[in-house]
Amino acid sequence: MKVLGLVVEYNPYHNGHLYHLNTAKSLVNPDYVVAVMSGNFVQRGEPAIIDKFSRTEVAVKMGVDIVFELPFVYAIQDASGFANGAVGILERTSVVSDLVFGSESADIESLSQISDILVNQPKEYKKTLNRYLKEGLSFPNARKYALNDYFAHMNEEKEIIEKLEKSNDILGLEYLNALKLYDSKIKPQAIKRAGASYNEENYTGEISSATAIRKLIEEGDFEKVRDAVPDVSYDVLKREIALKKGPVFLEDMRDMILAKVRMMNRKDFSKIDGIKEGLDRRFLDCSKVSSTINQLLMCVKTKRFTLTRIKRTLLKIFFDLTASDVQLYNKYGPQYLRVLGFSKNGQKLLGQIKKVSKFPIITTPSRYKRIYNKLSDESLLTNKKFNSIPEIFLKQIEYDFLASNIYSLLYKDKKYAIYEPDMVTKVFIY
Repeated sequence: MKVLGLVVEYNPYHNGHLYHLNTAKSLVNPDYVVAVMSGNFVQRGEPAIIDKFSRTEVAVKMGVDIVFELPFVYAIQDASGFANGAVGILERTSVVSDLVFGSESADIESLSQISDILVNQPKEYKKTLNRYLKEGLSFPNARKYALNDYFAHMNEEKEIIEKLEKSNDILGLEYLNALKLYDSKIKPQAIKRAGASYNEENYTGEISSATAIRKLIEEGDFEKVRDAVPDVSYDVLKREIALKKGPVFLEDMRDMILAKVRMMNRKDFSKIDGIKEGLDRRFLDCSKVSSTINQLLMCVKTKRFTLTRIKRTLLKIFFDLTASDVQLYNKYGPQYLRVLGFSKNGQKLLGQIKKVSKFPIITTPSRYKRIYNKLSDESLLTNKKFNSIPEIFLKQIEYDFLASNIYSLLYKDKKYAIYEPDMVTKVFIY
């Protein structure tokens, strides 16, 4: 049985995503397609433009058989943490055979060689890396130059720097690292990214980036949006906007975020994941002179700290995501498989996953306390059904619920601002 695994955000689903899905299918010829998708907050450090269930609806209607939610605690991490969570979900289904990701280079051989160095940490590489770090380079730059020097020392010509500067290549490399971390048998394959680059802000026609499409939505230019997304995606976008449940942007969190940051002190900041090298002082000082989120971000941003990193850190500050907890999550991986939607075909696969996975499958979130209690009881047994660690399971899933509780406050129509929407919103079935 062939099961194709994808890692997606679909924020929103556009023609480039359709190309990726169709190309991956033709490459693998799978019996089923499984996607791990970020929930209501995404890796760019922003709320998703429409909620996770609407984006799931599009994914399933466009040909994905099962959509699993990437837990919030991984969705807002850097490429390494994001990949750790996403690959962890795919691996823990115990059925996924292939992972296909988009890449600027589509050079799986070179990416695999680079991954081997990062995972095995040869002495020569480690020595060079430490030297660059002592010179004051940021870790991504130190890693980039250390790898370049290592391959030059081994007399191998690799375009290392180029591959470590392109968004999808970086993420693809982290997928490969994560597969090794989990000792996975999933086969990775890369396909060349079509059309506009990940960060391209300008509309480039039928194949435009999600960044450009979100900008068009914000500007209300839906004629161009219609050209850049499939009909199903367009219809769901328009429906959610007509209901005043979207579009949602980071600036919509202005009041709650600025209030949170202004109430904090340096001791509060010290526990948060990603706070280092004076970032606490920058956030504190900038919050006093900023009246919008954009002003805050531009004030905090430096050459060393990219805008996306600052946005992710801002969400970690808001949600009190501590460094110690993130280390724990990344060490032990996702503790459950949360289903957001599935097709009739996917229902058969879901039945198989329930039989073979060593992690709980969650289709009815309101029963999570019951699952937690069962896990706690099981932890005393020698022959456990599940491998989940009860305390980490509880922390991870309650963060998902918290993220949805906050997200519901961002809807334009406040009648949708209900508490615990995850408990009442049904899994999408198509």
